[in-house]
Amino acid sequence: MQRNMLVDAQALPLQRYQTSVLRWLVTTNHKDIGLLYISASFLFFIVGGVEALVIRLQLAEPNSRVVSPEVYNQIFTMHGTTMIFLFAMPILVGFANYIVPLQLGARDMAFPRLNAMSFWLFLFGGLVLYSSFVLGGAPDAGWFAYAPLTGTDYSPTHGMDFWALGILMTGVGSTLGAINFVVTILNMRTRGMSMLKMPLFSWQILVTAILILFAMPALTVDAILLYFERAFRAPFFLAQQGGQPILWQHLFWFFGHPEVYILILPAFGIISEVVPVFSRRRIFGYAAIIYSGIAIGFLGFTVWAHHMFVVGLSPIADAIFSLDSMIIAVPTSIKIFNWVATMWGGRLNLKTPMLFAIGFISMFMIGGFSGITLATVPVDWQVTDTYYVVAHLHYVLFGGTVFAIFAGLYYWFPKMTGRFLSEKIGALQFWFMVLGFNLTFLPMHIQGLMGMPRRIYTYAANTSWGDLNFLETIGSFIIAIAVGIFLWNVAVSMRRGRPADGDPWHGHTLEWAVSSPPPGYNFAVAPIVHSRWPLLEENPDSVAEAHFATGVTDIPEETSVFPLVVAFGLGVAVYGLVYLYPVLILLGVAILFAGIVGLVYEPR
Repeated sequence: MQRNMLVDAQALPLQRYQTSVLRWLVTTNHKDIGLLYISASFLFFIVGGVEALVIRLQLAEPNSRVVSPEVYNQIFTMHGTTMIFLFAMPILVGFANYIVPLQLGARDMAFPRLNAMSFWLFLFGGLVLYSSFVLGGAPDAGWFAYAPLTGTDYSPTHGMDFWALGILMTGVGSTLGAINFVVTILNMRTRGMSMLKMPLFSWQILVTAILILFAMPALTVDAILLYFERAFRAPFFLAQQGGQPILWQHLFWFFGHPEVYILILPAFGIISEVVPVFSRRRIFGYAAIIYSGIAIGFLGFTVWAHHMFVVGLSPIADAIFSLDSMIIAVPTSIKIFNWVATMWGGRLNLKTPMLFAIGFISMFMIGGFSGITLATVPVDWQVTDTYYVVAHLHYVLFGGTVFAIFAGLYYWFPKMTGRFLSEKIGALQFWFMVLGFNLTFLPMHIQGLMGMPRRIYTYAANTSWGDLNFLETIGSFIIAIAVGIFLWNVAVSMRRGRPADGDPWHGHTLEWAVSSPPPGYNFAVAPIVHSRWPLLEENPDSVAEAHFATGVTDIPEETSVFPLVVAFGLGVAVYGLVYLYPVLILLGVAILFAGIVGLVYEPR
């Protein structure tokens, strides 16, 4: 009875939200920022998906001419950049923004205005990148931007300038967001919530934020050096001018491999929330999941050169990085063991979030197995830069991260909107996605072993690659249908979906202790927790107290336009830097400075 009272509670009165566009431009509430991240990044996901379909159409048959070689290079570069920097990373940040303060029993993030600024920097960075398509040509040297392809001899347009500066903008936003998460998690946990009572999703976000703080500077330095090389002919990476092309690879992959775990650790956190709830039992090995996540974060900085086995490193270096790459599979395997053990001892409830969680585990394991083969130096020498690597990457980041994202969307959609997504439509989407995904990427392992290079524009008819490419193109359109089914599900459910109470899944953590959607202030008073699973306590009165507190009428929402002003000013300055136009640079800096002054002196 107490639990039903808890989850069916209505939100306490709150100062009425503005419903205009202005609300979304000035909001600093963590839930609004989370929804903005999720919505914007999903739009970029659709754009990146369209780019993927163009790539697959071009490769569907030999000697195809769907797009020109120049356009193809731009599309595959922007596809990779979009999916990594503009979709997977920010949508996971969106989940974290919405859920982490609720799980901690906090009212908001530690720095709400900094949180808003992080979002606007991400959005303007993405818009800067995509504006390159209509301003002379998009980036065309691959999302990894290897030298000398990024030099002006091979990329004479401003595309790579847009890439370097756009990545810098999104990187600044990511760094500020990471600082915010670390401070929030370490300092704003509710009463009784020690570090070892914290929900697993919040734990994985903490490790991810620390990874960002240590990994992002390498990419920042890389992008700055690339910009100076292109704008002022500074010889950092061009060998003919005394530079070191390998320097780019070391810096990029020192960021790039931790980035894989920046994308997968939050996904691990989502799965660690979904699996126990739909197995109807506590997670097996709570502490092991935490410590294995920390181990993954640490080891992630020791394996970057396994992307560089063919550049001529010493045999000792190859052996060390090969061994490290195999060792990092151990903590990952611990997590998989714990999820399977949780399901093994539970009573499975195969709702759509659980279907995607099981799909995640299955697909990610395939990506892990191929990763172990790539960690073996002689095998890597044979298949590097082939479609075998493309298959591995997508089984980890699509079969892993994207499946987990959909698990999270179906799991927390009732909390965010107060309505369920349709289970029938969700199951249909899941099976379409499993079929399309495996039809697209499983044959790429075979293509790689047959010698098909990645990043090629077309191929001859006598290569025997045509049939598999045609099959993969069919699979890619099945994935597109699956995404369309999801969008249809959202559109229908937002209007006619079944209403959800505060705890529709019988969850274990504090986000389910408030109404759906939550009130603006989350908790009227700080809840008190006594275990890792506060909603499974025998007596949840201490949690209910936080929602039923009396005497609260209005808690004003903090708003600010200055985070938007700062990001807009930086965006204007970026265009000036691309074209080396001093007036535009000064205008952007002036707007940026005005926004910072406004933030400093704004009444709170």
